[in-house]
Amino acid sequence: MSDRPAGRYTIGALAAHTGVHLETIRYYERIGLVPPPARTPAGHRRYDGEAVRRLTFVRRCRDLGFPIESIGAMLSLVDRHAVTCCEVQAIVEHHLAEVRTKLADLQRLDRALSGMLSTCPGDARPDCPILDTLMEDAPEGRP
Repeated sequence: MSDRPAGRYTIGALAAHTGVHLETIRYYERIGLVPPPARTPAGHRRYDGEAVRRLTFVRRCRDLGFPIESIGAMLSLVDRHAVTCCEVQAIVEHHLAEVRTKLADLQRLDRALSGMLSTCPGDARPDCPILDTLMEDAPEGRP
């Protein structure tokens, strides 16, 4: 963190410090992931170190692919001072299971696309085996 006093981050400074875009910060405020900041008499937002910490948490969770709902659930535990490792672990395990499912889906796509590419000579012929494959009726359960 910088040497800025509490409540001295403008939204621009907060965005620069955390690597989160201004509009994203406003969105996170609207949906309740980041509490509304204090305002100056002129109505300008002023954020403190806790806002930096919370926004950094949200950004890191998003970088790891957590859905907004899961981030909100973890922050709710923090806000209620009711954090238990088992609850956080359950959220992370659920997300990991979703990631693994997506990986398996991507591996199936990789195999299907690689198989199609292996049938195509890539020359100037007018009929393309890839197009033929894509136009075939696919058996159930196959892309």
